[in-house]
Amino acid sequence: MTTCLPDSAKILSVSDLTQEIKNLMEEAYPHVWVSGQVSNVSRPASGHCYFTLKDAHAQLRAVLWRGNGLRVRFQPQDGTEVIAGGRLSVYSQRGEYQLIVEALIPKGIGELEQRFRELKEKLLKEGLFRPENKKPLPRYPRRVAIVTSPTGAAIRDMLQVLSRRWPNLEIYLRPVRVQGEEAPAEIADAIDLLNACHRQGELRFDAMIVGRGGGSLEDLWAFNEEIVARAIHASEIPVISAVGHEIDFTIADLVADRRAATPTEAAELLVPDCREELALLQRREQRLRSLMEHRLAFLRRKLDDIAQRRVFRLPLEMVREQERGLDELGVRLVRAEQRRLKERREQLQSWSARLESLSPLNILARGYSLTSTEAGQRLLRDAKEVRPGDRILTRLHRGRIISKVEATE
Repeated sequence: MTTCLPDSAKILSVSDLTQEIKNLMEEAYPHVWVSGQVSNVSRPASGHCYFTLKDAHAQLRAVLWRGNGLRVRFQPQDGTEVIAGGRLSVYSQRGEYQLIVEALIPKGIGELEQRFRELKEKLLKEGLFRPENKKPLPRYPRRVAIVTSPTGAAIRDMLQVLSRRWPNLEIYLRPVRVQGEEAPAEIADAIDLLNACHRQGELRFDAMIVGRGGGSLEDLWAFNEEIVARAIHASEIPVISAVGHEIDFTIADLVADRRAATPTEAAELLVPDCREELALLQRREQRLRSLMEHRLAFLRRKLDDIAQRRVFRLPLEMVREQERGLDELGVRLVRAEQRRLKERREQLQSWSARLESLSPLNILARGYSLTSTEAGQRLLRDAKEVRPGDRILTRLHRGRIISKVEATE
């Protein structure tokens, strides 16, 4: 069957048709107000902000140019309900109509945002975000685990960075779904399984990365579920959370021991760069070698100085000097001892003369005598101390006399 083209048919190119639609839409809707929930927020380096407005049945592309964004106090975030004012236009390259946002008013928070805030507040009160609970990452890991999708770009980026920075690292991938209703349970089970292997000693892991690439708030929601948060908190293995891009933030980021803005950054945080470490070791080796050379040179100079001393050039000379000194000390010691002995002898003679002069025997030699009881126990000083008939003992200079008392006066 052949279809004939009417003679009056006007043939338009895709660009022409798109341009006509663009003109009609911009004329028909020079300014509109639209309410909806923000999703898929993207802020490239140009400063423009791209996002999607949606409700339960439809969605609308929107763009907030950098110039308009400077005048808007409120910046759109995933999950927030807003009222956007602007004009409709058509993005010719894709044939999509979009809202050029000129005004943006916050309307409230969406359901997911509300759930996020409630869970965040709950876990905060329980202390799951406390800094003292954070485990440090190992300086030089040997074996790590990654919990993510095996088909996403995130795992390719992480493996590439890890293999380049630390080639000898053992990497174990635990594949899970990172999006959808079953994703939270799979992620939590994977974390628990790796920890069980770690505790039993089957596989000892130094660290673990849990995450995925970027996406909308709905795409990343698995990492905002309580089951995942509690599994990360209970992990004995240090956990790095790497979910989405830098602007994305999840409950898993708050609970994890370390948050990475992207999966690539997680790999960079986990392992050092072997080239930098090698360069550091080489610098330290050079510094140590230099210090050792300086030390050896110093000790060599010191040894040379010691070797030039007289004691080492003429070692017996010091011995001879010490011998002469010893002889002199011996002579001095003998002289000192003789002098000391003479002084002691003279002192003894002096004491002996003094004692001799005080001796009662000398008194007896001058004609005196000492009279005592017969037993000689006590000297008699009074006549009343004896009675007639008592025997007394008288000591003379030479000899003794024993006599009997006839009478006392």
